[in-house]
Amino acid sequence: MSWLEQEHSRRGALVTATGLIAGAALPGTATAHAATSAPVAGAAVAPAAPAAGPYTNPVVWQDFADIDIIRVGDVYYCSASTMHYSPGAPVLRSYDLVNWEIAGHSVPVLDFGSKYDLNGGRGYVRGIWASSLAYRPGNRTFYWLGQIDFARTYLYTATAVEGPWNRLTTIGTAYYDAGLLVDTDDTLYVAYGNTEISVAQLSADGRTQVRTQQVFSTPSSIGTLEGARFYKINGNYYIFLTRPANGQYILRSTSGPFGPYTLRQVLLDLGGPVPGGGVPHQGGLVQTRNGAWYYMAFVDAYPGGRVPALAPIAWTSDGWPVVQLVNGAWGASYPSPVVPPPPRQVTPMTGVDTFDGTALKPRWEWNHNPDNGKWSVGNGLTLRTATVTDDLYWARNTLTHRVQGPTSTATIQLDCAGMRDGDRAGLALLRDASAWIGVKRDGGVPRIVTVAGLTMDGNWNTTGTGYETAGAPFSGGRLWLRATADIRPGAPRPGTFSYSTDGVNFTRLGPAFTMGNNWQFFMGYRFALFNYATQALGGSVGVARFELSTP
Repeated sequence: MSWLEQEHSRRGALVTATGLIAGAALPGTATAHAATSAPVAGAAVAPAAPAAGPYTNPVVWQDFADIDIIRVGDVYYCSASTMHYSPGAPVLRSYDLVNWEIAGHSVPVLDFGSKYDLNGGRGYVRGIWASSLAYRPGNRTFYWLGQIDFARTYLYTATAVEGPWNRLTTIGTAYYDAGLLVDTDDTLYVAYGNTEISVAQLSADGRTQVRTQQVFSTPSSIGTLEGARFYKINGNYYIFLTRPANGQYILRSTSGPFGPYTLRQVLLDLGGPVPGGGVPHQGGLVQTRNGAWYYMAFVDAYPGGRVPALAPIAWTSDGWPVVQLVNGAWGASYPSPVVPPPPRQVTPMTGVDTFDGTALKPRWEWNHNPDNGKWSVGNGLTLRTATVTDDLYWARNTLTHRVQGPTSTATIQLDCAGMRDGDRAGLALLRDASAWIGVKRDGGVPRIVTVAGLTMDGNWNTTGTGYETAGAPFSGGRLWLRATADIRPGAPRPGTFSYSTDGVNFTRLGPAFTMGNNWQFFMGYRFALFNYATQALGGSVGVARFELSTP
């Protein structure tokens, strides 16, 4: 979605839906029947284990938006937007569509200009918007495609989602909110656009555009359609489109990828599975090897962001998808997909990280590109000051982790012995309105403080660098810091802070911070580890341990 279109196309964000337009009702989660499906012609059917118990939505209560989802063999992958965070475009992996892990990132570094380095400019709410993930059987390669800054399109490839991912090409056309299709003859097509929807064909090697053509113009009675996902099912071509932020539509062509296309509504103002959250929309369709179809969408659920929800899909006799409903709404629970036994358990998105090994784990993303000479892992995480500033939003090497919903707590063990005068280090709840707990070192004396009032305006310029809300004496050395975030939509949305000098007994510090729930920043709150200088570089801190836990 274009930032130029935000006010128009997202004005319905966070609407609590009440109506139902299209859908086939399930009688209830305990006795719901499986969705009938229109399997792809020739698809093999694998032996499947008995279904597990019902799953609950959201299937991932973390901020993963603008989902594109695919299956390769018995493994499911999805990609999501990350805006200004680096590395970008995470790839999630699952064996059952319900339990997911972060496997890697398709965009290793945001090398799209100095603003993504916090060098003379800032890339907040730019960067990786709705993009596309596909797999090409002909060369056994994964493809990621996305436009950057509404100017050009980048295409990356890898033979495994863990990487390495390499840039294949840059295309001069900006394929806005693109969906990449690998046709049955291995040809690459892209569906894209806002309101005016187009289809492009790429060259055999994927490096250039061969042809592009507008294939659909959205009726004014609907407004905006975007977020394209492109499919070929039983010989027909489908472009799955969202009406932000309360509807989903689909185009179908029986005459090839360039149409003509006809339109049908999939859902509008549909009740969602997150209390206080919005209408599930803008995601993708995926088919199990057994032939069952599912739709994974996201739900606006600020302050936590946009969280994935899964629902089964049925197909009408004339070839249109229908969301299976529970009591007239997107179900909070459904029977689990029937899939083969997983080869292993996925890596939890919560738990402990001691920063061992030679690289950060995929759960981590930097606020803009880091200065790689100023951090290291192996024996814990070392953050050396990389920026002299009084503004956390300008500070390089701030390392972020998504908040786990509905409520979670992040705890870090921090070694402050290497801090220098003027340094600020700690644990933040980071968004366009932020707060933190940490250590200020001034005049040779460290203090534990909480700080609030870090704010941005609608153009993502800093309007407040923060003010101290509480403080406590500290002798220096080792310290434990804790932030707890309640990201359930609606009031009161509290974030609270505490500290410990022994890692066992924690003392609450400062007032509760009310996290913002506006949608315009798009990304949800994150826990953030930071260390910056206000006087001179040279200081450092160590983070021996990070733990993300839920009640």
